Amino acid sequence: MLTLNPRHCALALVLLAMSGLSRAVPAMEAPEAAVAVAAGKITLIDIRTPPEWKETGVARGAMLINMLHPQGAPGFAGALLEKVKGDRNAPIALICRTGNRTTQVQRYLQSVGFTQVYNVKEGMAGSSAGPGWLKRRLPLDTCTTQC
Repeated sequence: MLTLNPRHCALALVLLAMSGLSRAVPAMEAPEAAVAVAAGKITLIDIRTPPEWKETGVARGAMLINMLHPQGAPGFAGALLEKVKGDRNAPIALICRTGNRTTQVQRYLQSVGFTQVYNVKEGMAGSSAGPGWLKRRLPLDTCTTQC
């Protein structure tokens, strides 16, 4: 008889979600995200690590959740649920350095029931999707000891 370890099941679900078999990947350009967060129409989540936040600052209005959560992907999703007051249908935009990590996290969040997850694919530093938050000189907040 095969015994399934719950941790292995969770890992398998994350890998499946990241395999590209998930839903479409809605994207948002950095200026669009800046306007939407300033207007209170979207929750912007910076998923980078604390050293990255300190190095560049963070997009104005962004909430910080390190994607390397101590409780793994489920812990990250739980922290996000707290930020959006338990609403899996709340519009969320994810930002990282260049859009690679946000693509993976976006797919995972969609796989666990979040319905409006947008990817700021150009990220903070820029990528093939665009110049990025920093080069566009969009508003920043300094990240100090709270990061």
